[in-house]
Amino acid sequence: MSLECIFCKIVAGEIPSDKVFEDDELYVFKDIHPQAPVHLLIIPKKHISSLADVAEEDYGLLGRMLGKAHFFASEMGLKNGFRTIINTGEVGRQDVFHLHIHLLGGDTPLPPMIYRTKQITD
Repeated sequence: MSLECIFCKIVAGEIPSDKVFEDDELYVFKDIHPQAPVHLLIIPKKHISSLADVAEEDYGLLGRMLGKAHFFASEMGLKNGFRTIINTGEVGRQDVFHLHIHLLGGDTPLPPMIYRTKQITD
């Protein structure tokens, strides 16, 4: 746990959150600034600053995080699709330096993340 990390403080109960799930390794809660009707954050309880800082020993934890993304997408009825996002580092637009997966979805299509300047053809 990092004493300055907002997500570590949420896991420790020092900052309130709208918790959806918790077990020994993971904590899932609703984003306070949702970008879609469903916007969850899936975080490890272990403080890992970013995807760039993952060690081989954490690979199973990453798998569990993605598994929970699939589980909650199903539980929340996102049968027509959803988006998972892991922002990494400054260039990747990471705002909170504690590894997390955004799970976004809802009834309408999400906007493109990256706008294409050229049409892709076969």
